[in-house]
Amino acid sequence: MHDAIVIGGGFYGVAVASYLAEKRGLASVALVERDAGLLGRASLHNQARVHNGYHYPRSFVTAFRSRVNLPRFAADFAGCIVRDFVKIYAVARRNSLVTPRQFRRFCGQIGARLDALPGPLSGVFDRSLIEEAFVVQEYAFDAAKLANWAHQCLADAAVERFMSTRVEAIYRSPNGIRLAISAANLSGPSDLHARYVFNCTYSGLNGFGGDFRGTVAPLKHEITEMALLRMTGSLAGLGVTVVDGPFFSAMPYPARGLHSLSHVRYTPHCAWRDELHGSPYPRLEAHERVSRVDWMLRDAMRYMPALADATYVDSMFEIKTLLQKNEVDDGRPILFEKHAELPGCYSILGGKIDNIYDILARLDHERL
Repeated sequence: MHDAIVIGGGFYGVAVASYLAEKRGLASVALVERDAGLLGRASLHNQARVHNGYHYPRSFVTAFRSRVNLPRFAADFAGCIVRDFVKIYAVARRNSLVTPRQFRRFCGQIGARLDALPGPLSGVFDRSLIEEAFVVQEYAFDAAKLANWAHQCLADAAVERFMSTRVEAIYRSPNGIRLAISAANLSGPSDLHARYVFNCTYSGLNGFGGDFRGTVAPLKHEITEMALLRMTGSLAGLGVTVVDGPFFSAMPYPARGLHSLSHVRYTPHCAWRDELHGSPYPRLEAHERVSRVDWMLRDAMRYMPALADATYVDSMFEIKTLLQKNEVDDGRPILFEKHAELPGCYSILGGKIDNIYDILARLDHERL
């Protein structure tokens, strides 16, 4: 019988398990992960951006929480943070949902610094398509170093690990919660028991049978492509985001020594509404991974002609999970649900890595 079991070995699962053991003093904490390694799915296959609010001019709450959380994240994970690049946000002259004036006012409201684009960098953009550009304070994280942190973090917190183990169903039990598990090399019991269960499976939040009735908040899945490029010349030390509409972002991806390229129109390959007891991962595995990088580059080069010299290296395909209610404003609030039919069971979803502090703040108020 464990005090708590965390399902999911991504960044959120590891951070929650460590928090429960070290900050809340639970004596027996376990983590169950379906894959063989930690931080190997959404925590790895993303843009590796540590947000500072600039990305969300249409969602003040999301932007403000990023602005508040970034200094703490940068301090706590200093060894995983990359700062040695110039980050630029540019406002498109046409089809943007915000104007430069609105963007400046928004950044002032959340307390995010904006600096004028230096003259030597002004030639990066086609100024007939970019109305104004700013140098900002935003970082990237090294996903490989973060994975090393995860292993050490669980070891330091004495969290028991069940790797390559899948939770099939969640049930009420007389003393708490029972998890039915399966694993190829399972030699012990096929059940785990805990007083509390924390479902941190991101795209797999609703993929359990038994007494689990799913999240109240409706979810949406996307199969996304993050293209990886090798930058040369003036772009090698830059990160660029064009806002706010059907545009793109190119960020350093430190774990591979490359840049990621995402495009609002071409990065999502398909989307669907989440279904209870259904896993999205078979759909990802069956997806024909035909890259759209040519389309991404063709559009992005209109704004940044120097992208013509970039070399395509690879693409990362992954499931991205969102709250349906934020499809319009692009916000990324946390999901924190206690399941009434399963006392002691929580479902947790964060849209960005820095949201972890909002999750832990919610857990601070739970009587465990």
